[in-house]
Amino acid sequence: MGRVFLVDLEGKYYRCRHCDAPLALAEDVISRSFNCRRGRAYLFSNVVNISLGPQEERMMISGMHTVEEIFCCCCGQILGWKYVMAHDKNERYKEGKFVLERWRIADGVAEEFNLDARPGSSDAENP
Repeated sequence: MGRVFLVDLEGKYYRCRHCDAPLALAEDVISRSFNCRRGRAYLFSNVVNISLGPQEERMMISGMHTVEEIFCCCCGQILGWKYVMAHDKNERYKEGKFVLERWRIADGVAEEFNLDARPGSSDAENP
């Protein structure tokens, strides 16, 4: 295998809870009202730094779907799944979208530098 190069994200993003790899921008969240076996999950339009498992048919609350499991490309932890195909035409909006299980991810905020900040007190300054 080769060396893993991560895609960096700027701004508010979600990261792998296990290894801190950046996964998805907060602005790419489509829905926060999804559920998984162990609780809440988020639907994303785009996710980075992942690898995909083989396609499988899975019966879900919303019907039969073809999905691929999502793994962190750094640590290999399972993160959720990608909708490949929905068998019900009312569920087709999910195709090509990603679900990350909330308990497997953490919030992360890229550090921002305030270039307008003034240094602390100095002997050269007069009050």
